[in-house]
Amino acid sequence: MRITVRGRSLAALLALIAVSGCRAQTVDAHGTRTPGRTTAGSTAAPDDAKPSTGSPVPGSAYPEPEPAASRTPPPKVLWSRGDRGRDVREVQARLRQLAWLAEGPTGTYDVATVSAVRGFQGKRGLTRTGELDAVTWRRLLSMTHEPVRWELYAFGGQPAARPDPRCMTGRVLCVSKTSRTLRWMIDGTTVSVMDVRFGSQYTPTREGVFSVDFKSRDHVSTIYHTSMPYAMFFSGGQAVHYSADFAARGYAGASHGCVNVRDEGKIAALFAQVRTGDKVVVYW
Repeated sequence: MRITVRGRSLAALLALIAVSGCRAQTVDAHGTRTPGRTTAGSTAAPDDAKPSTGSPVPGSAYPEPEPAASRTPPPKVLWSRGDRGRDVREVQARLRQLAWLAEGPTGTYDVATVSAVRGFQGKRGLTRTGELDAVTWRRLLSMTHEPVRWELYAFGGQPAARPDPRCMTGRVLCVSKTSRTLRWMIDGTTVSVMDVRFGSQYTPTREGVFSVDFKSRDHVSTIYHTSMPYAMFFSGGQAVHYSADFAARGYAGASHGCVNVRDEGKIAALFAQVRTGDKVVVYW
């Protein structure tokens, strides 16, 4: 009788399992449960659904993004068109050493400098930007020497030296051999400043205190047969005058003892103001 009851209970249990649709879970060798058939009304995701976590499936519609490629930043630009100053003057002087720049240093990063830098860059396989970046600057430094003072001011533009004490009274042409400049001064006030050059070691410009003996607007040298416009004579045959050679060649040349001025406009204005008898001071 006991056996009969147990048999019926077991048959009833098996019938209940079949009706509910459940299936017993099995356990693999690692102890992981393997689910059986889902129950009726289950919302379990299908086998090909997108994984909610973890790495995307290779070849699926959700590929893993590749890491961004590392890019080398462009070299830092040190100087470019429109910049001004002593550093720009040095860049120009070094370009002149390599014959990339024909004009004398001006201290202004102009069109001619852009063209020279672009040519230098192209010759060395660098990007032809015309801007002086850190890479171009290092290459230029390695190929040139430190410019001396007169390379920096090959065509003038150097700051004027302090006036000699003898220039501080009256009307004076104050000429400094140290800075190669001429100050036109009236009672200690500087009216104008201009670049000048002097004679060579064989025809030196005399130093001292003189006065303007006479003026000659369109003078021609009787010794050298050269033009001396706006001449203001102060010591024998030596005069302050405009020099086309100085304007063209800068300090590559020298006078025969005169004080050459390269800016024709400035000396024309000076010639109109200076009077015979005005003082001339030439000093170091």
